[in-house]
Amino acid sequence: MVRLPSDVRGRALAALCVTEITSWGSLYYAFPVLLGPISAQTGWSATATVGAFSTGAVVSALAGIGVGRLIDARGPRPVMTTGSILGVAALLAVAAAPSLPWFYLAWALAGVAQAATFYPPAFAAITGWYGEDRLRPLTTVTLVAGFASTVFAPLTAALVSHLTWRGSYVVLALLLGVVTIPLHLLLLTPPWRPAGRSEVEGADVVRARSVVRSARFVALAVVMTASGFALYAATINLVPLLVARGASLSTAAVGLGLVGVGQVSGRLVFGPLARATSPGGRVALVVVVGGVGVAVLGLLPGPVALLVAVAVAAGAARGLHTLLQASAVSDRWGVASFGRINGVFSAPTTVAVALAPAGGVVLAGLVGGFGAAFVVLGAVAVVVGVVAVRL
Repeated sequence: MVRLPSDVRGRALAALCVTEITSWGSLYYAFPVLLGPISAQTGWSATATVGAFSTGAVVSALAGIGVGRLIDARGPRPVMTTGSILGVAALLAVAAAPSLPWFYLAWALAGVAQAATFYPPAFAAITGWYGEDRLRPLTTVTLVAGFASTVFAPLTAALVSHLTWRGSYVVLALLLGVVTIPLHLLLLTPPWRPAGRSEVEGADVVRARSVVRSARFVALAVVMTASGFALYAATINLVPLLVARGASLSTAAVGLGLVGVGQVSGRLVFGPLARATSPGGRVALVVVVGGVGVAVLGLLPGPVALLVAVAVAAGAARGLHTLLQASAVSDRWGVASFGRINGVFSAPTTVAVALAPAGGVVLAGLVGGFGAAFVVLGAVAVVVGVVAVRL
């Protein structure tokens, strides 16, 4: 690992902070705000409309495997720049979609763009540039990107109050292009491979295949996928749970917003946690604590203020889960072929998180309400968290 000049890496890290918040904001967090206007103006059902968005997330997971290989071979600069260009094209296609099938195709293209611009490629870039010093920059980029919803939800609401949903997506596409394309192209410039090293060494490829076929890798991927689904399904469905416990819709919405604050706060303690625990120990601790919090939410009848406090703690665990996902591969198998290995590792969790909002609703219908659903989700997280101790 060649130690790169700090100013070159620093500029690249700053660029990633800006591009991650912009990519997440325009390609992900704008959609929940625009869902109502889209359904109202097109006549498409909310379920069908959300299905297009979820299709994009599934495509993102599948495309992420190939993106990881490309980053190993070419570096983050060409991959993420291309992803930004595809993102602009996808949002313009979303805005112009004349029918629901075209809307689905546009979101499928957006899924490819997400795979090339969201956390996994950014994590691969940081891991490749910083090596053993990766923890602080990984935390930094997730802290900044954690405010994507804080910035883009009100921005999107302001846009749609003056424009149609189609016009809003055109503006978001232009913003995505103006901000992320030049930053990816001009600032993601730290050298990717030491001089004389081939694009992807054959030994690294063989090693990557050995890792992803190992029992430890598979077990850890299952733990992260199951816990990701449980934590995300619970926090994203907090509003109906709080309403069922007697909170007003506005109070429940504030509670959900505070969960976002909890996520950012959780990431602030990841550094000390990583220094004090083993890789398996910190996965177990975060997942079990998050699972207990989710189960308690399902069991507590109130008061609302106490429920919100517990939800914020569970949100901190969800925020830490993102950094666990970022560091799980490199903590155990090093940084060689990180993009290739992490692309496979991240894929099932990305699918699980994409399905989590609807999955939580379906589970609540099966078990008799959101309270019981939260207990089930919390129990799942606790069980897989205990398993993670040995991983």
